[in-house]
Amino acid sequence: MEAKEIFKKVRKIEIKTRGLSNQIFSGEYHSSFKGRGMAFSEVREYQYGDDIRNIDWNVTARFNHPYVKIFEEERELTVILLIDVSASNSFGTKNQLKSNLITEIAAVLSFSAIQNNDKVGVIFFSDKVEQFIPPKKGSSHILRIIRELIDFKAESKGTNIAEALRFFTNAIKKKSTAFLISDFMDQGFEKALQIANHKHDLIAVRVTDRRETELPSVGLLRAMDPETGKTKWIDTGTKKARMNYNKWALEKTRHLDTVFSRYGVDMARVYTGEDYVKPLMNLFKKRSARR
Repeated sequence: MEAKEIFKKVRKIEIKTRGLSNQIFSGEYHSSFKGRGMAFSEVREYQYGDDIRNIDWNVTARFNHPYVKIFEEERELTVILLIDVSASNSFGTKNQLKSNLITEIAAVLSFSAIQNNDKVGVIFFSDKVEQFIPPKKGSSHILRIIRELIDFKAESKGTNIAEALRFFTNAIKKKSTAFLISDFMDQGFEKALQIANHKHDLIAVRVTDRRETELPSVGLLRAMDPETGKTKWIDTGTKKARMNYNKWALEKTRHLDTVFSRYGVDMARVYTGEDYVKPLMNLFKKRSARR
């Protein structure tokens, strides 16, 4: 892609997503994620109603009188975007590819983060970590991320979410808020998910397409797995074939929902060609309500 064309696309996405971030997401983002870390500030004498879990036992023993620790919210967060760039994201039936939707969502989250004075970093992954952009602040850094999202060419076609999560857990030492944005056409990442969410605050954003859950009746259809290159003929004209496909898709969704719930990972599901504002806002509000 030529530099001029990339600049045009970056500018278009910047205008749309920065506007969304300013008007809609900034407040919800702030209330959902601010102060996820608490920094020790000082001690003071215990007062009636203070949480006894905050008693500083060393100071209490020294002065023979209860003292409690006072904490301040760490306003600055480190936000990491784990972006799936595998070949399965080149699919879309509603005038939008999953990869394009992922770019928009990543841009909105990035602009929301810098408005909150947070650092943003990105891990691009397929079946390996393709690129790591360390977290930094500033609009120029965000525009670099968007440029990479638009023009990124993965070396591999497959998906290995566990590998991306392991890299994330090892590379980012400070507790961070991380968005794992993928179509989750993978399996076997449960343990890595559990470990990553134990160390960090992990949120899953599943990007999918309606045709990945239900097949149209269009007769004999040649389907290809973009990650493996394998092809398969499906007779979509038969009700049984459509029902079997739908059953498989529903089981996949139920399994993912169970995994995220089991390990305490919040999740939003978004569809190509449809509004992604509502599911993201619902996610933010749900988190705000728990604070």
